Amino acid sequence: MSSAGVSTLSPVPREPLLLPNGFHTPLHLALDYESILVFLSVSGSLTPMRVLPCDTIESVKLKIKKNEGLPSLTNKQKLVCGGRELARRDSLLKDYGVTEGNVLHLVIRLSDLQTINVRTSCGKEFSFQVEKCKDVGYVKQQIAKKEKRFADPEQQEVVCNGERLEDQWLIDDVCSKHNDVVMHLFVREKYAEVKAGLDELSIEATELNDRKEYDVDGENYRRKYDVNKVDGREYEAVEQIVPRKTLDRDFLLEPIIVNPKVEFASEIWNMINSSYDGLDSGNYPIRSAEGTGGAYFMLDSTGQKYVSVFKPIDEEPMAVNNPRGLPLSLDGEGLKKGTTVGQGAFREVAAYILDHPISGRRSLLSDVKGFAGVPPTVMVKCLHEGFNNPGELTAKIGSLQMFIENNGSCEDMGPGAFPVKEVHKITVLDMRLANADRHAGNILLGKEKEDDQAVLIPIDHGYCLPTSFEDCTFEWLYWPQARQPYSQETIDYIKSLDADEDIALLKFHGWNLPIECARTLQISTLLLKKGVDRGMTPYAIGSLMCRESLNKESVIEGIVQEALDSVLPGTSEATFLDAVSYIMDQRLDEISNCVP
Repeated sequence: MSSAGVSTLSPVPREPLLLPNGFHTPLHLALDYESILVFLSVSGSLTPMRVLPCDTIESVKLKIKKNEGLPSLTNKQKLVCGGRELARRDSLLKDYGVTEGNVLHLVIRLSDLQTINVRTSCGKEFSFQVEKCKDVGYVKQQIAKKEKRFADPEQQEVVCNGERLEDQWLIDDVCSKHNDVVMHLFVREKYAEVKAGLDELSIEATELNDRKEYDVDGENYRRKYDVNKVDGREYEAVEQIVPRKTLDRDFLLEPIIVNPKVEFASEIWNMINSSYDGLDSGNYPIRSAEGTGGAYFMLDSTGQKYVSVFKPIDEEPMAVNNPRGLPLSLDGEGLKKGTTVGQGAFREVAAYILDHPISGRRSLLSDVKGFAGVPPTVMVKCLHEGFNNPGELTAKIGSLQMFIENNGSCEDMGPGAFPVKEVHKITVLDMRLANADRHAGNILLGKEKEDDQAVLIPIDHGYCLPTSFEDCTFEWLYWPQARQPYSQETIDYIKSLDADEDIALLKFHGWNLPIECARTLQISTLLLKKGVDRGMTPYAIGSLMCRESLNKESVIEGIVQEALDSVLPGTSEATFLDAVSYIMDQRLDEISNCVP
């Protein structure tokens, strides 16, 4: 292994270890207490790190937090090894098959970092990220490392929106004052002559939602705030395309319409047109620093407001152009069991299509909000040079989702304040779609209603409708609201669901759901309906879908396997589902009888 890009930490010595009770480790357990050497991949560099096979995922994250020079945001870390996310915090490294020499990819949700966009008096531009707790003096040191002309921080004068920043000012305070997501700074020599009228002294700060942070690639960050520059890429449509404008330029954004009978609601057309106008005005897509795949915030024509988020299929986790440095999937399986690389965008759109309003299925031209509030989402073809494509410039197919103004995510505060109804609507969506990636970070806190009640907005559904239930995870399972019974309104909504109609609806929109995914939708909907018929809470039903530990099958997995064992090879899908229904009734009755 090359030593290039490898930093070194103090290794954990290989010495005899003691059990918590003070006794020496028994011989047959010795291997579990023998440290192994793994490599932590962070931003392209490898850091050697010693861990124990019996370490939990949570304890490994704590070790990362304690290592100087590594990101300390433990609660915002994701670890990936061998093409699988180490998602269950209480599971052991050995349960995930982590062994000597493995590489653990560290992906961080960077909501505590600030992107700094710097322009010098000589016209040079570059970007970097710092923790919000740092001060302006620290930023000057980073500028000194980037630009030789300003090698002496004491000779720097940093200006934001025409205001000179003092060294002791915290970045967080500066951002709060200017409501910045990307901070735009102008740097000049401290005692240089300042001429009146220099437009650099009045650089406009982009007033965007103050929660999101963005991924910038240092000097490769090509967004220009002072010139009207646009560039692009290309893609291949599935079938019929409805172009918005004639292709007379080097960028493109248009919806993919497989079925000519599909007509979009006005809010979807408004989102598409506003995103197009933003590109037409020279506003580059801004890549988010959060998540494990490429996600780009699209601006409107003014460059002052987000209108949508674009997720290309070739930049999904473990896809060919993934910008996070994750390994390419060797067998096509995604980070979650039962998912396929390159199908996340379809699942994002499917979650929106299947999020029926409380009044019934959404009509083609209706702007009625879905029961769970999944933002409007559509498949598009987009061409622009601002995306990640190391090879030939090419268009991209992906999902385009409406950006919703928000006050952060649920991981930014405890769940106790969330309204029961808001939590319940997400539990219905997740169980019905067998979501394999529901955590607090992908539930946004929307603007409060007139009655000051918080609104929860579910996003990131690229891992729903898997082929199996192995990786189903619902963080809300541990929230107090999940132990409250469903309201009659929610129960009536659940009883109105029809998996067969849902499968037909997805086909109408152009996605012929694979039989394994369709089976998952059928079984999860069946469990949800049978559960509410028995008066079960979201917690009681959700617990049947999620594994208690990595290696222990969930109840629903056991039901499916028992049904598979009970039918003959070549049995029709309808007969198999009848077997599932029968066994499910037996199991649910047993569980109900055990409840005091």
